[in-house]
Amino acid sequence: MDLCDLAPAYIRAIAPYQPGKPIAELAREMGLREQDIVKLASNENPLGPSPQAIKAIERCLPDLARYPDGNGFELKTALAKKYGVLPSQVVLGNGSNDVLEFAARAFLAPGLSAVYSQHAFAVYPLVVQAVGARGIEVPAQDFGNDPKAMLEAIEETTRLVFLANPNNPTGTMLAPDGLLGFIEQVPREVLIVLDEAYYEYLAPEVAPDSVGWLKRFPNLLIARTFSKAYGLAGLRVGFALAHQEVASMLNRVRQPFNVSSVAQAAAIAALGDVAHLRNSVALNAAGMQQITAGLNKLKLGYIPSCGNFLSFRIGNATAMYQRLLKRGVIVRPVANYGMPEYLRVSIGLEAENQKFLSALTDAIQE
Repeated sequence: MDLCDLAPAYIRAIAPYQPGKPIAELAREMGLREQDIVKLASNENPLGPSPQAIKAIERCLPDLARYPDGNGFELKTALAKKYGVLPSQVVLGNGSNDVLEFAARAFLAPGLSAVYSQHAFAVYPLVVQAVGARGIEVPAQDFGNDPKAMLEAIEETTRLVFLANPNNPTGTMLAPDGLLGFIEQVPREVLIVLDEAYYEYLAPEVAPDSVGWLKRFPNLLIARTFSKAYGLAGLRVGFALAHQEVASMLNRVRQPFNVSSVAQAAAIAALGDVAHLRNSVALNAAGMQQITAGLNKLKLGYIPSCGNFLSFRIGNATAMYQRLLKRGVIVRPVANYGMPEYLRVSIGLEAENQKFLSALTDAIQE
């Protein structure tokens, strides 16, 4: 018998997460120059990190031989101050993906289940399957979460509900009233994992006061990240805000030193650079207008998005993806999300967005 045959069947059945194609890989495959390639596949901040974060990183370099603060005291304190919670309510993760895995490991097991929507972030079923639990996928409503159907899908075995708001890869979101109504109806023995990776891109008038709801709902966990609007995707740092007892459960399965000293220092500095965050959000809004105007001109349908990306409908999406690669533009196929006729494009700098639109126009005419 092969050694791998001894691994649990639910592990052997996992299809690993497929990230966006790296620039260097495309350059090798197509014989292109890296500087001529535009990557709009992974919802990254085209402005990059805050200058203050870069300075904080540089200050850390002489101490790289030392282990980081395993408890993340300074970053937890900064986050607690910003969001008006206790440091004991903060859990740090190696990206918000880490936090999602903590929730699954702490609250799921074989024989238990988790609920999530169709077209939801691919990591939800992965972390559920990795602990031998059962995923319950609920049909989407207009490419977004259907709160009524999700409530009806909760069973006696259900311990987690994953809900992304805004949702990736569709960009859809539940309005604050609808989201709150959903949370109010979820049984208290079910943990709601509210994934707000793209929260910073929301306009104030539509952004839910989710952190304020923590006082009312001990079964609410909010996951956020520094990878998107804060521009620190390469450092992998995210966090959860939750009731103290829930945070304690997650910390029991968290690996020691899971967030590096460099990541912690950069995140603290990024939190303090309000101007850079504001500029990043403004750039995203302008880029979204640029790309939607271009898609409208090409008469291509798309899903209105509240994030820093847009999923658009295109005939033969697989072939179109390859045509764009040949032109040095990397977008993201989303067939694995149940959207075979769509591609997802991240919002980039003005010139990057224009290169995408020009390449798309040429590829359509090919």
